[in-house]
Amino acid sequence: MPTPRADGRRPDQLRPISFEAGIAPHATGSVLVSFGATRVICAATIENNVPLWMKQQKVPGGWLTAEYSMLPYATHERKQREVIKGKQEGRTVEIQRLIGRSLRAVIDLRKLGPNTLWMDCDVLQADGGTRTASITGAFLAARLAVQKLLDAKKIAENPFADSVAAVSAGLVDGQPLLDLNYFEDKDAEVDANIVLTGQGRFVEVQSSGEEATFTPEQLAALLALAQGGLKELASLQTTFLAKQLLRM
Repeated sequence: MPTPRADGRRPDQLRPISFEAGIAPHATGSVLVSFGATRVICAATIENNVPLWMKQQKVPGGWLTAEYSMLPYATHERKQREVIKGKQEGRTVEIQRLIGRSLRAVIDLRKLGPNTLWMDCDVLQADGGTRTASITGAFLAARLAVQKLLDAKKIAENPFADSVAAVSAGLVDGQPLLDLNYFEDKDAEVDANIVLTGQGRFVEVQSSGEEATFTPEQLAALLALAQGGLKELASLQTTFLAKQLLRM
């Protein structure tokens, strides 16, 4: 029998997921995403310009890039602002690049026109899975921002070909678990982050042992858990967007 999780969830069960639109009114599109106690503001801002390298190389279309940060009070112990240190941590750079890659996997940048879509993901509260929550919420914020371009007739077509979401999975005491909270993540022998499109195509699979190894069968079990959770997340994203787009 599977060991009950501390929060009462089944091994294959997501934490409570919620999305709240319009959390950052000065952004073009914004969403507060919650994966249980993990809460992230995802804001999309459209700039009518493209990076210098695109102009120099005459690359058509637009660009999408992401920035990620964790507020000092987001963690159990205060985390010093990176600006005080004078440089970004390697983890921060890794996560914001992952967010950017994940969204660029499902957008046709040529259809975005000569615009840059800036994604800002700011963690208000961290309880595990901040990168996966950021990706899931960032897609929603970006889609809402793009709709404003469409409604203003500044672009002719929706550049998003699909949705994208992410979730964690891991082995804790040898048991595969979906959507790890902080204490599960801290104790996991194996930790994985999986990014999937709404059509079920992989964008990225990050998986590593924490002073441990894992078998092909265990990896397959983690991927199966993640795919089930991501199908549910894609459905939640679709329902949320349908309601929000009707209001725009």
